[in-house]
Parts: sequence; C-alpha cells; structure tokens
Amino acid sequence: MNGNRNTLTLAGAMLLVAGFAGTAFASSNGSSTDPYASLPSSLELTGVVRDFRERSVSGGHPDFERQPSSGFAHYFNLVQDDLDSEGKPQFRSTGNKMSSQWRDAAGRNRIPNRSYIASRPGDVNGAHATTAGGAVVSSDSLRQWYRDVPGVNVSRQLSLNLVRTPGTNIYTFNDRTDPTYSNRGGFFPINGELLGNSGGGGVANTNYHFTFELETEFMYRQGQGQVFTFTGDDDVFVFIDGKLVIDIGGVHSAISQSIDLDRLTWLQDGRNYKLKFFFAERHRTQSNFRIDTTIQLRTVDPPVTTALYD
Repeated sequence: MNGNRNTLTLAGAMLLVAGFAGTAFASSNGSSTDPYASLPSSLELTGVVRDFRERSVSGGHPDFERQPSSGFAHYFNLVQDDLDSEGKPQFRSTGNKMSSQWRDAAGRNRIPNRSYIASRPGDVNGAHATTAGGAVVSSDSLRQWYRDVPGVNVSRQLSLNLVRTPGTNIYTFNDRTDPTYSNRGGFFPINGELLGNSGGGGVANTNYHFTFELETEFMYRQGQGQVFTFTGDDDVFVFIDGKLVIDIGGVHSAISQSIDLDRLTWLQDGRNYKLKFFFAERHRTQSNFRIDTTIQLRTVDPPVTTALYD
C-alpha cells in the first residue's frame, strides 16, 4: 500500500454490508432471535506467513518496496487464471494498471470479465491500461512469494479467526477489530519475528514485507448467497476450484473485490471445493486486511513451514 492510503469510507462500508444483505439480514425480519444460531460463532483458518527482506538491503527480494513502472495502483493480470501443478499462482505478466473498477449490480467491485464467470444484468465494465505496468520483476521473483526458499524467506503457521456477526451468516476477519491486531495499527502478524522488522520509514517496530496463503475447503450451496469479499492491500489472489476469482494485484491503497459463487456455473450443489487465498504485503506504511464471507470455510491441512530458512 502507499502512504496516501485512505481508510474505507462509510459509503464503501455500507456497500459491503448491502452486498450480503439478501442472505444475512433480510431473513431476520427485525427479530431479536438469531436465525443462524446453529452456525459456529467463529471459523479458525490456518495458513502460512512468509517473511522477506526489502529490495534495498542485502538478500532483499526485488518485489518488496518496488515501485511499479506505471506507479502505485491496482494491477490485474499478474497471475494466470489457473493455478500451477503445485497449486500456486503462476506468472502471467507484470500487470495492467486499472483506471476504473468492474462492478456488479450490487455495486461491488468484481474481477474483470472471465469466460468461466457468468455475466449478470447490471454488471458494469471498468477500464485498464493495455501496456505492461511493471508491478513485479519477473516470473522467477513471483514464484518465490508463496514457496519456502532458503536464503530468501522464512515461514511459520498463522491462524485467523473469522467471527460471525450475530443475527447473520456473515463471518468477518478485520484487523481493525480483531483482538490480536487492533492495537498494532494494521495487519502486522510477524512484528519482531522471523527476519525481523523493516528498516526505513513507516511505523517503528513493524514488519512490512511478507506474504500469507490459506488453503481452505467448503461445501457449495447453490442459490444460498455464498459470497467472498476481501478488502485491503497489497496483492490478493483468490482461486476457487483452481480458477482465479479475485484479482487485486499491485501496490495500492485498500481495495475491495467480491465473488458470488453462483456465478461459477460449473460448481455443483452439495459438493466440496477448495478456496485458496494468496496475499502479499510489499510496501510500508500500512497493511489492511479484511475478509467478509457467507461461506463456511475450513482449513484443509495445516501447512508445512520451515522457519529454519534464513
């Protein structure tokens, strides 16, 4: 994210809530009884966080503290639409800079049009640059983001707790309200750990350069309003059943994007699928991280980490 990041506006927050209202709030009919009381009060998801050194120091990674050649912004097309044979994002380009967002009829930001994501009445197309934006250095540099690489990064497990909003089926992780992060000024999970805190400007005693990935599973329920939304910075790529459904690449201020699972027409009601989530924090001075979802996600397997890498 850049130093000019603005927090989510009230209007933006209202849009986020409105996007879930059909399945979460309307069913309560103003009653004080929680119609979703049978659901778990929270979901704990465990992934792996990897720490990197910034590009200006010895052993630093070239993508961390890199300013894209087209400037700080939201870029898409950094990664391919399909995961590679190891279940990781694979390089597509150095990114195309977004100039306006693609939106759905509810006003939510969505991924630019894909052949495997159904179009809907009310969809609005955005715009982007057609030239490469230089948001990452290369295929080789991107490949290291979500792999343990000796001499490049170190890793450990990290769990997030998504809490159900009473009276709804919305589960939220929000670094601004989560007990672990609310006093840290943002999503900073490894302050003082692994490779240590970042030098340079920004908030003192803060580790700004890391990636985080989650591998989760869920049961698809057709027509039940299953939606996944991420709000934050910097890069986020979400894949469902191996297909890219959220694409918020680049170094930028906090941005939201949503996927309504009913738009993924190949999904079959009652079957289990994987949702894989990939995040990168690449630039001081802030880190914002929020998930809102009506999907009951569960961790597939705790990831293997190698904290001895240095």
